[in-house]
Amino acid sequence: MQYKLPVSTLVVIYTTDLEVLLLERADHPGYWQSVTGSQEKGESLYETAVREVFEETGLNADHYDLTDLQTQNTYEIYKKWLHRYAPGILCNTEHVFGLELPHILPINLAPREHLKYEWFPWQEAAKCVFSPSNREAILQLPKRMRAVAACKVPKF
Repeated sequence: MQYKLPVSTLVVIYTTDLEVLLLERADHPGYWQSVTGSQEKGESLYETAVREVFEETGLNADHYDLTDLQTQNTYEIYKKWLHRYAPGILCNTEHVFGLELPHILPINLAPREHLKYEWFPWQEAAKCVFSPSNREAILQLPKRMRAVAACKVPKF
């Protein structure tokens, strides 16, 4: 068995209207989350985010605004998922990205990973996710969008 690296990306996919995409896990019905996945050997974090977005949604993140949100979360791996990591690995470091889409797009799910998807207003999405770091990333979206908008230079 090839063990997962204890480094992952969390990619919150959202629209300019702050509709957030959530995916329901196939291995744990009722568990909703943003796109997430472990880094593979030799990948940059950006490459991991792009790959995971494509694998889980069918979207090509390179066609949209994928941003490293410069947030890292280190957390204890849930006991039910420890078997995926090498013996003695207890913690994972998650790197948070945001993927802004111009509007809601259709999604092609990876059926072995997810049962269904839904687009939620950001406040509702934050209430639906099981992961505290996912919840916090969603709650930070409006603030991050305002900061980015303030920094954009008008084109003349």
